[in-house]
Amino acid sequence: FFIMLSKAFVCFGIRNKVVLFSPYIRTFSTSNAYLAKMTVRDALNAAIDEEMHRDDRVFLIGEEVAQYEGAYKVTKGLWKKYGDRRVVDTPITEMGFTGLAAGLRPICEFMTFNFSMQAIDHIVNSSAKTLYMSAGQISSPIVFRGPNSTAVGVGAQHSQDFSSWYAQCPGMKVLSPFSSEDAKGLLKTAIRDENPVVFLENELLYGVPFDMSEEAMKDDFLIPMGVAKVERDGSHITLVSFSRMVQVCLDAAEELEKMGVSAEIINLRSLRPFDMETIKQSVMKTNHLVTVENGWHFCGVGAEICAQVMESEAFDYLDAPVLRVAGVEVPMPYAHNLETAAQPTPQDVIRVVKRSLNIK
Repeated sequence: FFIMLSKAFVCFGIRNKVVLFSPYIRTFSTSNAYLAKMTVRDALNAAIDEEMHRDDRVFLIGEEVAQYEGAYKVTKGLWKKYGDRRVVDTPITEMGFTGLAAGLRPICEFMTFNFSMQAIDHIVNSSAKTLYMSAGQISSPIVFRGPNSTAVGVGAQHSQDFSSWYAQCPGMKVLSPFSSEDAKGLLKTAIRDENPVVFLENELLYGVPFDMSEEAMKDDFLIPMGVAKVERDGSHITLVSFSRMVQVCLDAAEELEKMGVSAEIINLRSLRPFDMETIKQSVMKTNHLVTVENGWHFCGVGAEICAQVMESEAFDYLDAPVLRVAGVEVPMPYAHNLETAAQPTPQDVIRVVKRSLNIK
């Protein structure tokens, strides 16, 4: 049930033509000077720490986030620094800790977004609709964060990708970072937002180090929602992806380059709001588009991108149908060989790119 309060609520229910186009918006950083490498895990930890220091209304809640320092150690050191009042361990009941707000700004950690299904009513029916149903009088500044999509050897019930599930819901903002800069800048922006944000991380990226620019190391580094990043410039085909699949695209692009194919790679970062403009401008340059995601084809993020391109002026610039690369339409197998076969690989991307470009 929900108790409505002024400015907050408490819930207890214990993404051969000449073309003129504008340049891409590259707001993630402007400096080429990289100070150090940082893992995605440490970038998330830094973002939470900086925002808790900046705003004493921010607190962290979830299973094993305090003394154990998080199932994936994202919250390492925060309980010792901020204490029991602001880093709160909860029982194993997602339904119970999902909606705590009461004028504060909770960061609600799910051990995996598969467990968020236990609290889906609070997230979608209450949190996402509070601002609209209160005629803008009551905000819901909550960040729901945790690992989403596949890991290794965790089976069907811990491997689902919920990107398109949450992105389909009005009132909910959905972010899905790839690099350490993405993770830090987007999480800080999410924490400062006045309404609910679903922050989809990936377990397989937590330990991966990425370069951090001088800007990204600062306490005031933010990445705006709804702005994609061009990870790699190209001229022959556009690859659009997010989260871990960006690396799959980058790996595929290296191999494609050896074949004389120049692939442009767009890292969506934000699934809702959605940067369609960057995609359109790229398609109008390359005339070919392939989407890549770890989730399923049916009703996926790639399907939405395809639909919006077909409905836009970019359609007139396509020299081939938009194609999709996605996970196999089965629950994730447990056996390692089947688990690998169920997920997109660089070879899958290369095969589809060659089909789009009519390369034998």
